[in-house]
Amino acid sequence: MTAYIIRRLLLIIPTLLGIMTINFVIIQLAPGGPVEQAIAQLTGEGGAITERITRSGGGEERLLTAGQDSRTSRYRGAQGLDPEFIEELERRFGFDKPMHERFVLMIGSYIVFDFGESFFRDREVVDLVLEKMPVSISLGIWTTLLVYLISIPLGVAKAVRDGSRFDIWTSVLVIVGNAIPGFLFAVFLLVVFAGGSYLDWFPLRGLLSDDYVGLGFAACATSLACISDYLWHLVLPVAAMVIGGFATLTMLTKNSFLDQINQQYVVTARSKGLSEGRVLYGHVFRNAMLIVIAGFPSAFISVLFTSSVLIEIIFSLDGLGLLGFEAAFARDFPVMFGTLYFFSLLGLLMGLIGDLMYTVIDPRIDFESREV
Repeated sequence: MTAYIIRRLLLIIPTLLGIMTINFVIIQLAPGGPVEQAIAQLTGEGGAITERITRSGGGEERLLTAGQDSRTSRYRGAQGLDPEFIEELERRFGFDKPMHERFVLMIGSYIVFDFGESFFRDREVVDLVLEKMPVSISLGIWTTLLVYLISIPLGVAKAVRDGSRFDIWTSVLVIVGNAIPGFLFAVFLLVVFAGGSYLDWFPLRGLLSDDYVGLGFAACATSLACISDYLWHLVLPVAAMVIGGFATLTMLTKNSFLDQINQQYVVTARSKGLSEGRVLYGHVFRNAMLIVIAGFPSAFISVLFTSSVLIEIIFSLDGLGLLGFEAAFARDFPVMFGTLYFFSLLGLLMGLIGDLMYTVIDPRIDFESREV
């Protein structure tokens, strides 16, 4: 098993390098960039980016040069801006270097987990991620737990009652739930239950009320009122994420149980006079749940970093999904690539842990005996 783990860890290196290379090339070749975003802020709305760039640049007189013709500039919206100022922007954002050199420098920094500073937030990428992570982890943990708590018992019940009315009607409900987009259901929940046109039962945004926002984790964890407020805020976003998340797992559980129920060892167990519960949960469950339980780490990562993006935006939850969304629109490359590197690495490690879970659940599985 040690050799298998080492091989998998070594395989992470080229896989992660491939992910970063492909995404880096695509994003670099896409129209727009941090320089264009800064120019748009400077020549348009202004704001925080303007203050950040002009703070140490010698004043606004450097921005505009009378009669300056910048038709030769390769950046959109740079007409009328001093070419020296454009060069300063390029140096600030690292675009004074060729693309391959920027990529090598980026990977070299990421190897030691130095993700740099956000272009437009004046903060370290690591600090931003750590600040936003609790929100996304809350959504991911509760969603994954609820999905498993619903899907496994429902899948077992459907397998035991295969072909019955219960099986048919629950299949219809599962398919309908899977067909409803999570973000659309989120909007529906907001309109109906969050003070839209009908009821005002749940809060519209955030994970805590204003009275508890300033409390630290320890203080909130020891306050029953704060915990209740936190769970109250979680109801709608978690419900929107769960609605379409249990269909695949439910059908996988059902099919796994059906496959095991027809095995000879089950017939033998029943012939010995064992109760149906003992047969199902003492013999069938362990074999049938192999795929389902071993996939828990990957399922959590999937929910955490893919399903929560639109939900965080709709419910104004300041988590990793919203951070990535804003970084993509602002072309904040350090945030984009830093989070991509970290979570790709985390996902690959979770994939390895998921494979190792197979051997924990069923010791008969031996990856070491496979031919490479």
